[in-house]
Parts: sequence; structure tokens; C-alpha cells
Amino acid sequence: MCFRGRCLLFSEGQWQEEDGQLLVSWASRFYCNYVIFVGVLLFIVSSVQLYRLSSAVLRDADASFLGAFVEAAGCAALCTACLAAAAAVTLGLITWCRNIMERFPSCKIADGLDIDKKDQISTNGFYVEMGTAQFGAWGAFATCVGLTVFSTLKLCRYHQLENIRVSMYRERQRLVNEAAAGAPSPERCSTPPVAVAAHN
Repeated sequence: MCFRGRCLLFSEGQWQEEDGQLLVSWASRFYCNYVIFVGVLLFIVSSVQLYRLSSAVLRDADASFLGAFVEAAGCAALCTACLAAAAAVTLGLITWCRNIMERFPSCKIADGLDIDKKDQISTNGFYVEMGTAQFGAWGAFATCVGLTVFSTLKLCRYHQLENIRVSMYRERQRLVNEAAAGAPSPERCSTPPVAVAAHN
């Protein structure tokens, strides 16, 4: 597939009766650039997480509450970004295929056909490539949803452990204070001087 720097997503066009070509009104490259950006971002984040978790396993250390919170928030943000990218690929491809199906029974049939000589685009393999991109985008979204759920559960577990630690500390302080208040003072335990003199 070669669209010479143009973005297929959300592009529309009109079929010309005289030559049978598709006069395309190309959409903004923002849609394609955004999908590529999300893919690169996922690769970078995955690499960083792989290194961080591997280091934590080797050091036999666990993340802190703040680290778990940042991880959960990051997963939620990536989940939103992946959803937007998947929706852009799906809806953009539907818009393009709607134009193709005005002349062909299915969008797949236009794969490899010379439908736009003016812009010198090549449609070879576009249907498979866009289908792969669509599958990858929704797969990334599903993965991010799972990671968001697990990271949220981890955050809740850390929160419960933190509450238990605080409760144990407060209970220990209460017991120490009660023990200190209930213990007899040295003045109470000593024998009065008058009583000692009378005894002698």
C-alpha cells in the first residue's frame, strides 16, 4: 500500500463517470499520525515497564503506594488513548470503504486496483494492512483495559495495607498510653516518711 503521504482514514471521494476514477478528498494526516503516535508510545511504555519490573523482581522489591497509583493512572490514560486510536482506525476505514462500495460489492475487491491515477496511489494490500492495524489497535485497547483493572486492584490492596498499618500503629499507641496511665508512680509506691519514723 502506498498513498504517498496521504491518510486513508476518513477520506472521501466521488467516482468520475468519464474515466471511472475516484476523485479523492483526502482527510487530515492527523488521524494516521495519531495512530502511529499511540503505537510508538505503547512500545516505549512497554519497554520501560519491562525494564522496571525486571529490576524489581531481581531486587525482590515491590512498588510503593505512590508507584502503584502512578501505574494505575498511566494505564487508564493509555487505555483512553488506545480507545481513541482504535475508533479512528475503525471509523476511518468504514468511511473509506463506503466510497469504494459505491462501485464495488465489497471494499476488499478494490485491493490492488488502480482507482486514483491522478494521485498515483497504490492500493496493493491496503485492506489487509488496515485490517491488521484495526486488530492491533483493538487488541492494544483490550490489553490496556486488563492492565488498568489489575493495577487498580493492586492500588486497592496497597490502600488496605496502608490502612491496616495506620490502624495497628494507632492501636499500639493507645495501648502504650493506657499502660503508662495505669502504672503506679514512684511517689505512690514509696513509704511515707512519717510512717517509717513511727515504725522505728
